[in-house]
Amino acid sequence: MRVVIAGGGLAGLACAKYLVDMGHQPILLERSNVLGGLVAAWKDADGDWVETGLHNFFGAYPNMLQLMGELNILDRLQWKRHALIFNQPEKPGVLSWFDVPDLPAPFNIIISILRNNDMLTWNQKIRFAIGLIPAIVRGDKYVASMDKYTFEEWLQLHGIGKDITTDIFIAVCKSLKFIDPDVISATIPLRALNKFLQQKDGSKIAYLDGAPPERLCQPIVDYVVARGGEVHTGVALKEIVTNADGNVEKLIVQGTDGTLSREIYADAYVSAMSVDAFKNYIPANWQALPYFQQLDNLEGVPVISVQLWFDRKLTDIDHTLFSRSPLLSVYSDMSNSCKEYADPDKSMLELVFAPAADWIDRPNSDIIDATLSELAKLFPQHLPSPAKVLKSHVVKTRHSIYTATPNREQFRPQQITPIANFFLSGSYTAQPFFGSMEGAVLSGKLTAQEIHNASLNASKSSGSKVLGRTSNQNQSNPSVVSA
Repeated sequence: MRVVIAGGGLAGLACAKYLVDMGHQPILLERSNVLGGLVAAWKDADGDWVETGLHNFFGAYPNMLQLMGELNILDRLQWKRHALIFNQPEKPGVLSWFDVPDLPAPFNIIISILRNNDMLTWNQKIRFAIGLIPAIVRGDKYVASMDKYTFEEWLQLHGIGKDITTDIFIAVCKSLKFIDPDVISATIPLRALNKFLQQKDGSKIAYLDGAPPERLCQPIVDYVVARGGEVHTGVALKEIVTNADGNVEKLIVQGTDGTLSREIYADAYVSAMSVDAFKNYIPANWQALPYFQQLDNLEGVPVISVQLWFDRKLTDIDHTLFSRSPLLSVYSDMSNSCKEYADPDKSMLELVFAPAADWIDRPNSDIIDATLSELAKLFPQHLPSPAKVLKSHVVKTRHSIYTATPNREQFRPQQITPIANFFLSGSYTAQPFFGSMEGAVLSGKLTAQEIHNASLNASKSSGSKVLGRTSNQNQSNPSVVSA
């Protein structure tokens, strides 16, 4: 089958990859000139990469690891020491390590907590452990049912006070979803903890050895194109056109370089755009359907990524650092953590600035000043002097992964829709890894499987694998727009 995919993030790319594996012909269209979506990156005037965010790969990402293994690029992951590291604002310059021993799960995580005496007292450790027992014993069904609470409410219900929330979970919640424990659904951190507790290396962190567009996205493109698929950048969706029965008849697209509009026909169609973008293209005759109406309850969270280049080394830590700063949730010195960005004499910090709702419309200069003010507390020996900022970049994403406040999970749509030849993909769709790189890859795989199943069903019922094309449309549509 010929399948058109609108959106070239990880979900769309994964969907294309698994479609060619199943013998179909995907045609992927991306508005931007850069693939990757929320993992996109581009080079500045100096040739340095500017990223949309800090991207950590976890051992508990089975679908991402499987995908990279199938592409033969697992060696591009740089695995770090199995530990979680926290800054201690009350002890400037001091780090607290939760080292995870080489033992079976969940004992390795439990021991890492028991061994840490920097941040948690024994009373806090016991209360924390008791509170987690229901999530561990009762599994994902229990975790899903906790979507009615914020994580802070859940902690309080289990006798875990704000001291632990402040010490650990502010950073964890903001790194997962860019919002605080008093806002995030309890389901999200509980599910992450469950994944970490179930797998020996679940909480182990890796970094890609370079920029995602080259080191992760391009291998997928090469794989897809080598097997008959197509990938086009600089092509924007203008309209989803439906026929009398409500199915998709065609897509109208236009090159972002001003190329004239084109019509594309296919057997099946996929939106792999963000939920916020897709809502702008829902045809009028679909808008009354409950399936599409539920999307009004999902909205991307704003997030800001900050990159700072310094004239000297600030730290030799080759890892992710979690911060209890009110603004900087997680960061890394990429000159240590990423092979391509390595520099023995200078630091490049990449930081997640969150929550960002109150900052997204403020000037970049304000964001940089606030970042440096927070960094002065974390690295007092270097900032604000003598370290000098050589340059900086601020990347604002107004609508990132869906905002995971309580009672949102019920509105995440299945990949199969009420429209016979139309499907959804994206980390916001229904799958157990919430908004994340792993969730995006899994959603793409699930979408490809739904399309393949629909093809098989159509073949059994009518002797044809075509879902949505009429006979006069069943011809190739050459060269949409040059990639």
